[in-house]
Amino acid sequence: MLDTGSLIDLLGQPQKIVITTHHKPDGDALGSSLGLYNYLIQLGHHVHVISPSDYPDFLTWLPGNEEVIVFTDRREESASLIENATLIFCLDFNSLDRINDMGELVRASGAYKIMIDHHLDPADFDDYRHWNINACATAQLVYDFIANVLNHKDYINKDVATALYTGIMTDSASFRLPNTTADVHRVVAELIDKGAVNWRIHELVYNSASENRIRLLGHCLTNCLEVLPEFNTAIIVLKKQDIAAYDVHTGDTEGIVNYALSITSIRLAAFIVERDDQVKLSLRSKGDFPANEICKLYFNGGGHRNAAGGQSTDTIAQVVEQFKLILPKYKKLLIQ
Repeated sequence: MLDTGSLIDLLGQPQKIVITTHHKPDGDALGSSLGLYNYLIQLGHHVHVISPSDYPDFLTWLPGNEEVIVFTDRREESASLIENATLIFCLDFNSLDRINDMGELVRASGAYKIMIDHHLDPADFDDYRHWNINACATAQLVYDFIANVLNHKDYINKDVATALYTGIMTDSASFRLPNTTADVHRVVAELIDKGAVNWRIHELVYNSASENRIRLLGHCLTNCLEVLPEFNTAIIVLKKQDIAAYDVHTGDTEGIVNYALSITSIRLAAFIVERDDQVKLSLRSKGDFPANEICKLYFNGGGHRNAAGGQSTDTIAQVVEQFKLILPKYKKLLIQ
């Protein structure tokens, strides 16, 4: 294991650093990674951000994005960087299976592994852990790591602030979730003071959709939405033919589940998507309903109480049926 003093000593001299995050990075995953990247390059480190997969176009404006390596596009280069790294920062994930084929490469590397994360039940692969399940976003923890653990608040420049603000904004659902505490708002205020232009970031993330993405949303709400009032639950089911018809790209389905959750009286919303090799589920809930419990117990997943995900190799019809059969077990919680 690595203690804080030893890590500070390591970061006091140039290191070969890899930063990585989970498969299909969202705003918090990429914002955390590029926030940390833009901090570390100021210290003279050799830093590479490696994403296990592609990610949404609405995140490609983030400062430092042009330096991101997509593992599936540059496997040999990525493997070499991981093998030769002295430090590997693992952001917004807590198990190496969340980075797919990169997982065993990271495990085999002789580098120190530093986990910064806010998900439940972390696996034991790291040498240093900055972890708090009460944080609203990993980006909040990266801010805390830089400003308070390393005492380097002065290194939070406009680029760092912009990336971290993006992470906090997206993972807090634009500051609407219960874990958006007063401390979170104080961090956000600091980031704005450091140069994050809040209205512009919101515009770039949420108001930059393609025409196909908007038409897909309309299709989901008009043709794919089912409301189950007896369970205060709404389901949106998207099949492979829909994905082909609307030319769906990475990120195009992000946030659609929240429209189902916004219906009056709905406490649980599910977005169920048929992919080539599996069915993916995204669950969102209100109040204290444990969406993560359903994903963990029934769909090989997990996450946060109000935002969780899972997957299944069953057919989409079987997954939808299974999901509906689970609901009676939670009826008392759903109809409160």
